[in-house]
Amino acid sequence: MAPSLVANSAPVFCKFSHAEDAAYIRRAADIADKSAGFTSPHPNFGCLIATSAGKVAGEGYLYAQGTKPAEVQAVEAGGSFCRDATAYLNMEAGDCHGDHTAVSALVQAGITRVVVGIRNPLQHLRGQAVRALRSQGLQVHVLGEDLQSKIIEEARKSCLLVNAPLIHRATSRVPFSVFKYAMTLDGKIAASSGHAAWISSKTSRDRVFDLRGRSDAVVVGGNTVRRDNPRLTARHGGGHTPMRIVLTQTLNLPEEANLWDVSDAPTIVVTQRGARRKFQKYLASRGVEVVEFDILNSRDVMEYFHDRGYLSILWECGGTLAASAISSGLIHKVFAFVAPKIIGGKNAPTPVSELGMVEMSQALDLIDICYEQVGPDMLISGFLQPIPDLMPVIPSEDETFAIDPTVTPYEPSIIYFYKTWDPYGAFSNFSPHPIQMPDVNGDYVTWSSVEHYYQAHKFTGVNDPAAQDFVEKIKTAKSPEEAARLGRSMQRQHPDWVRSDWESVKIDIMYRALKCKFSIYPHLNSMLLSTAGSVLVEASPHDLFWGGGREGEGLNYLGRLLMQLRSEFLGESSTSI
Repeated sequence: MAPSLVANSAPVFCKFSHAEDAAYIRRAADIADKSAGFTSPHPNFGCLIATSAGKVAGEGYLYAQGTKPAEVQAVEAGGSFCRDATAYLNMEAGDCHGDHTAVSALVQAGITRVVVGIRNPLQHLRGQAVRALRSQGLQVHVLGEDLQSKIIEEARKSCLLVNAPLIHRATSRVPFSVFKYAMTLDGKIAASSGHAAWISSKTSRDRVFDLRGRSDAVVVGGNTVRRDNPRLTARHGGGHTPMRIVLTQTLNLPEEANLWDVSDAPTIVVTQRGARRKFQKYLASRGVEVVEFDILNSRDVMEYFHDRGYLSILWECGGTLAASAISSGLIHKVFAFVAPKIIGGKNAPTPVSELGMVEMSQALDLIDICYEQVGPDMLISGFLQPIPDLMPVIPSEDETFAIDPTVTPYEPSIIYFYKTWDPYGAFSNFSPHPIQMPDVNGDYVTWSSVEHYYQAHKFTGVNDPAAQDFVEKIKTAKSPEEAARLGRSMQRQHPDWVRSDWESVKIDIMYRALKCKFSIYPHLNSMLLSTAGSVLVEASPHDLFWGGGREGEGLNYLGRLLMQLRSEFLGESSTSI
């Protein structure tokens, strides 16, 4: 077997062939995809541990942001069989704990070799786990760098595909966008009358529900709302429900629409500033969020949702909005369901309106095309844009600063945090750090995260058995994201279950939970103290209470509480909030 070289080390010999390495990496990518449709958004991590005899000892995948790392799960499943074994990661480990949990788990388990599908695309994490593992004496092989062959490249491609949304987020300022449509054999998405139910089969429509469940949000235009009155739910009986987004310049929408029912799924209407103020107030009274833009265009809207942390968007719009998105370079992948039907009609709508092309040589070609029969229909899918290549290695921010000190990621006096995968993601109330807090009887109870504790306490003390049962449901939620979804949903559906003093106590509840978290985890306490002299801003563009808002108009109470805690830990006088 040919020797493989590890950076800055003597030649070593692999126990596995390229074919075996490729097969295990593809399996790790498949495992990483298991959480799709149940949690979102988060990077997809999968880990498989194989013994020197070629037996799988353990597997694991990241269920949601703020849950146990895939590497930890695989090590726990493998037990003593992990010693001298090889770990296969579809992507370089990321750290949202602040203490290198994933790397430590592999080292302490006695893993001697790690095969990595792709480096982490996020700049602040890129290369860190690879360096950390090598510094601990582990042999690390990165596909496409240390291992190269045709079969290895195919395995690497599976790793790129499973994290295509994250890679696009790391290389651009827009989410990964998929355009889905169903059309007849003669290219129509509806009859001339506008009637479109149903072009595709039930089997195809079930497939669409799966696509929605894998997306952070579903986008439609005003015409679709007026013509089809869609619900845009995933309908999978639980798990992740995507945000529903309506893009409309004039806000000429009906007062009654399925999308205004936010009991099961939230809705955002994006419109031109100043459009139909009274109707905006009406939507707000129904629980629909309205976001205004000075000039409404698809790219600005997608950049906004990128800032909200969305990784993937499913476009289920008509031809006019689809043409705008494609022309703006926003669509990355296409799913076309072609039904064996012919409807005809000179004025019957087509999937994509005018793109300004006059010759076939200008047509946009799909790449990596797949053909699949779905019931009686044919599903054609492919990419309009290739997944950005992560090679060669892009210098980190620290390395860039060493070359050019004038380049800084942001003002040194301001530290932003939002998602758990951000550089200071451990500051988030969604970070995976269990806390122990006293209950009404003074007994200490363990909560999986600050967010679990916060959401449950919306309903504590309410004299209603159903509300108390719901507290337990939040407490046992698998992830902080699910705890938040449960709490917010129930707050909308049963406002009578929310404690009457919630608005006056919620800051104190969050403060006590944060204080516990930063008191019991020394590495988090050190991280917080290291920010002394900097302003901490929770960078949510839409949460104007806990976050900093879209243009700094938010109250940033989460950042304020952290700065108050920092002052207390430093022995300074508490700053008033």
